[in-house]
Parts: sequence; structure tokens; C-alpha cells
Amino acid sequence: MGPSSYQRTASETVLQHFRRRRGSEMASTVADRAIGAIIGAAVADAAAQPMHWIYSQDKLEEILSDLEPCPEFRPQSANPFYLRKTGEQTCYGDQAYVLLESLSECGDVNVDDLTKRIYKFFGPGTVYDLPLNDPYRKKGGPKAILPIDGPWRNGSLKAFMRNVDAAKEETGCDTDCQMDGVTKLAPVVAMYAGRPEMLEKVEKAIRVTQNNDMCVAETLVAARFLEHFILNGPDPNVLNAVLAQMTDPKRQNPQELDRAVIAHINQVKDSLAKTSQQLIPAVFTNT
Repeated sequence: MGPSSYQRTASETVLQHFRRRRGSEMASTVADRAIGAIIGAAVADAAAQPMHWIYSQDKLEEILSDLEPCPEFRPQSANPFYLRKTGEQTCYGDQAYVLLESLSECGDVNVDDLTKRIYKFFGPGTVYDLPLNDPYRKKGGPKAILPIDGPWRNGSLKAFMRNVDAAKEETGCDTDCQMDGVTKLAPVVAMYAGRPEMLEKVEKAIRVTQNNDMCVAETLVAARFLEHFILNGPDPNVLNAVLAQMTDPKRQNPQELDRAVIAHINQVKDSLAKTSQQLIPAVFTNT
């Protein structure tokens, strides 16, 4: 079954879910936005993949100068770390696909099923199984020749594989705080948007590969943003709406690091009038 088949299965699941909960006219609108979130995230990941991980601001501006105003889907990859054909996913988009697949087949966040699917998709014998991607590759070995010809298996996935191999009960990496959670959350938010258990389901899915509290807290606030758009459509007041949720003492799934996340949102809010050149890397240093 190809990606389009899984998208259709997930779409039908989401649509049925909202029709049960709301009137048919409103359900179609909300369900369409939920499905759009899944497909939009996949398209955006593929569109950005040829320019993924360009950390030199000067190099990025040089490449963009030849592409504006349409930098998406660059025919030739400018990625300095790995090479995939334009239209294929990054390791982040592929994780979202596996999560979508698991939700479609199980109808819920099933940790055992998701763990097996992630390992099978990214593990031995797959396109990700390249020497530089070896989860047991020792530091200090021969210098890597970059970019590699194939996809990149990032740090959280390598740690996940080592934890699964060691039969650990908690398979998620406890040190990784990258964007995996945010980039793959669309399928689970789409399925549970408007339901009180939505954040709990997101956390459950994320901790399979990233068992890091800050990563989870940041991912949960991203889930709040996406849920707001799915339920309400475009909203220029979304920052204030989510901040109100985050400061509510009765909010769903509170985290110890929520105060730090609130500070991050306010930092973004205070920076909206500035250009990316002014903010990166001066303010958002790891962007």
C-alpha cells in the first residue's frame, strides 16, 4: 500500500471521527483542515528537503538568490549532509509517515506497533542503513565524506535503535531535543483535535523516540497551535490564544517546563517585526 492509500485511510478515519462529534457541514470543514494538516506537512517536508540543514547563512542566501520567490522543490539538492531525490522526505517526514501508518492501522497510538514500524522503516536493510548512519559507529573514525548518497538517520533514531536492540522498556532518546516531535505530530493531532486526550496521545507517540522532557514540552505547545488551526481555521490571534491555554492552571497535560515554553512563545511574539537575518543566529542560535 503506497502513501496515497495511507493518506486516504487516515482521511476517512478523521472524517468519520468528526462526523460523529459535530454537524455534517462543520465536520467537513474541520475534517478537511485535519486532512490538510497531514498532507500539508508531508508536502512541506518534501519541498524543503533539497535545502535541508544548510547552516551557513551566507551559503543559504546565495542559494536563495537564484530561487526567489519560489525556493521550494529545488531540482538539485543543496543539502551538505545527504542526497535524496527532490520530492522524497527527510527523516522527519518519514517519521510522520510511519506514525500515520500506525494510526491508520491501529486506530490509536499503539506504542508497541509504532516501535516495531519505526525500527522496520529505519533499521537494518533499509535505505537508511548506510555506514555513516550506523547507530554503533564510533567517534574518531575515518572522516565522513559528505554528502552521503541516501537519507540521514539522525541522533534520536540512532539512540532509539540502540535502546530497542538492548530491549529497554523506554526506547526514546533521553538527550535529544531536536524538532522530530514537532515535524511529525500532524497525524496524531489531526485524529484527536478537540478531544481532551489529544496532548496525552501526542506525548505518548513522541516519547517512543524522544524521551526528553523539554522536547516533549515544546512538541505539546506545537500541538496546541496545530489543534487551534484545525478547529478554528486561520487566526491572527493564535499566539495569544495558545498563551492563554498555557497559563490556565486547569490546562490539559501540564508539564514542569511549561513556564520555559511560555517564555519561548513570548520571545517569538516580541520578534515578529524583525527579519530572519536579524534573528538567526543572534537570537535563535540553534535554528
